[in-house]
Amino acid sequence: MRKRNQAAWAVVFLAPSAIPLVLFTLLPMVSSIRISLLSWNLISDPRFVGLANYAKLLASPTTLGVFGNTLGYVVGYLPLVYVGGLLLALALNARIPGRGFFRALYFLPVITSWVVVALVWKWLLNPSNGLVNAVLGALGLPQPGWWTDPNWALASVIIASAWKDLGFVMVILLAGLQAIPSDLYEAARIDGASGWRTFWNITLPLLTPSTFFVVVISLINGFQVFDQVYVMTGGGPQGSSQVVVGQIYDLTFRYGRAGEAAALSWLLFAVILVVTVIQMWGQRKWVQHV
Repeated sequence: MRKRNQAAWAVVFLAPSAIPLVLFTLLPMVSSIRISLLSWNLISDPRFVGLANYAKLLASPTTLGVFGNTLGYVVGYLPLVYVGGLLLALALNARIPGRGFFRALYFLPVITSWVVVALVWKWLLNPSNGLVNAVLGALGLPQPGWWTDPNWALASVIIASAWKDLGFVMVILLAGLQAIPSDLYEAARIDGASGWRTFWNITLPLLTPSTFFVVVISLINGFQVFDQVYVMTGGGPQGSSQVVVGQIYDLTFRYGRAGEAAALSWLLFAVILVVTVIQMWGQRKWVQHV
């Protein structure tokens, strides 16, 4: 009787979060599996086609292209945001005047709307009258076409994304830095270890749990990039910055191919799952705990 009462109370307390999870996450996921097996334009009656949508996507060069662009985004974004966040965390972990103010300042972009950030960076990187090209021109450096140039469009999105997410990475790594016991640094100083050697042999290894978290979250978010691409480039020019989620959006609402869009979303899910599993398996070999 007591166990039943405990179970009933558990259901009561879990319901406020469990019900929205089921209605707005789990049920849409199940529905998307069914839709991926259909040919449907959102208007006429759907027609069952089995795995034809998956076969069509896997044979399409466009699918390979959007996955390639997404991977290119992740490869460019992850090192930039991690190194930048680490440098900020190291700087703001030191005892400097106004440390709290700078921490809040660098975290501000994280809570700013993606649409706002993307529009600001679209203006900053405007090839004609943007601030970035004005500075580059004053220094006598080349002035790229940024989001109007197929060779620079994806780089424009990467720069905007890294700038927005630096504060998040900084906070996570800063927490990791503050969790490292200070007596380890004192012992290193007594042994005469240099600052670089201390960083390489103490800070970086003991920061690996935070690094692992940042890498996993950043990779998952990176593979699902959409907002900034949609606002800054719309996937162009010439599809040079089109990513997987952008292609899912276009297949659904621009081309009326909801079945293919649902199938593509599950292909993306499979890629993210494989990458995450590999990371979870590999972290046992390089993550060190205090």
